[in-house]
Amino acid sequence: MEKNFYKTRLRNKGQITVPPEVRNALGAQEGDDLLFYNDEQGRMVVSRAQVIPPEQAWFWSAHWQRLERMAQADLEAGEVVEFDTVNEALAALDQIEADSDAED
Repeated sequence: MEKNFYKTRLRNKGQITVPPEVRNALGAQEGDDLLFYNDEQGRMVVSRAQVIPPEQAWFWSAHWQRLERMAQADLEAGEVVEFDTVNEALAALDQIEADSDAED
């Protein structure tokens, strides 16, 4: 990947103008939040902040993402059961629960 350099000036109150090439590369628009962080090599990195609506935050939790990866692995391994109706699926769940209760 070709290196590109872009210059900007630090202004009063720590403000900068982000060059258009950088804004375009980030997909950033006016009003977007930008994140600055250090990577493992100590370099300063800038990225556009992804704002997650509060009602969707549960999906992006580490726990839920781990469960999503497990489900995806099961799908890819063919370890799924398909049902033709909701009633068949519910009956299968009831049977699993009954089997579990019998083991206790």
